[in-house]
Amino acid sequence: MSDLGKIDRAFFDHHIAPNLGADRDDVAVGPTHGVDFGVLDIGGRALVTATDPLSILPALGLERAARFALDLVLADVAVSGVAPSHLSICFTLPEGMTDDEFATVWETIHAECVDLGVSVVTGHTARYGDISHPWVGAATAMGVGDHEDIVRPDGARPGDQLLLTNGPAVESVGLLSTLFGDRIDLPDDVIVDAQERLEEVFSVRDALTAAAAGPVTAMHDVTEGGLAGACNEMADGAGVRFAIDRAAVPMRPGVREVCDQLEFDPWAATSCGSLLLAVDPDGVDAVHAALEARDTPVAEIGRVEAAGNEGSEVFVNGDRLEHPNTDPSWAAYAALAGETTD
Repeated sequence: MSDLGKIDRAFFDHHIAPNLGADRDDVAVGPTHGVDFGVLDIGGRALVTATDPLSILPALGLERAARFALDLVLADVAVSGVAPSHLSICFTLPEGMTDDEFATVWETIHAECVDLGVSVVTGHTARYGDISHPWVGAATAMGVGDHEDIVRPDGARPGDQLLLTNGPAVESVGLLSTLFGDRIDLPDDVIVDAQERLEEVFSVRDALTAAAAGPVTAMHDVTEGGLAGACNEMADGAGVRFAIDRAAVPMRPGVREVCDQLEFDPWAATSCGSLLLAVDPDGVDAVHAALEARDTPVAEIGRVEAAGNEGSEVFVNGDRLEHPNTDPSWAAYAALAGETTD
């Protein structure tokens, strides 16, 4: 298991997958490596649900930090194509977080939930010793829809086109440059470009827009393991081959420079806010237009092909792209944070 970040596939398959509690007929989709959500069958309707930790980074500004934390949770339901509608949320607050600070966080979450049509149905809030930012709780999002409307990350089919919003590493670069910009040896204008990537980490509305415009056959948010991880997880889940054109993959301003300076591969770094989509050829133009109407950068980066003798694979310009297994942005964050506290 990785020292930082999510557990790896081997640990999941050996320890988690065989031990999932009671076997119930109403679980339509249970925990699956690379799948962001689960699905329950409730009287013929699909209840899509996902759970994530809550990360609040005060250095981002409490309002932006709260929106970021909420979007991370809701996005894992939204990538199913079903709109999140209900939220269960637990805050384990640090002792030093004031009432006014938490009120700002809560009121921001409330306002964003109102805008997205999400209702908070239950939760828990308390302060505890030995708790520190950024990890201050967890939340479960839910959405109700029809089973046939669910977009699964393992649904890609040969002939589909691959689309990518935003691009690699927008989240990691946006966070690192905002939190530690004075410690990254780059010109001020490059740092400003990199910091602006934080405005591209919100993917809930993009996911629902793409699904509605479709047909979208598979969708995955580009989080830990970055674009390389998302491609491999989607291809492996569907049992297909991805053929990607490196030159077609968008790289947002400031991303390459920060990644080069901090010596990590942008394709392996978390990029919450970026969506990898497999789209039926008949729906590509509609999805492209719908996302562009939201001013969301989107590019066609490749295609889905039938798997060869080696099974599911990802190729970039003919070269095999492996799953990174660990996300280099964790080490970059730890190094910069260590410099800050020295």
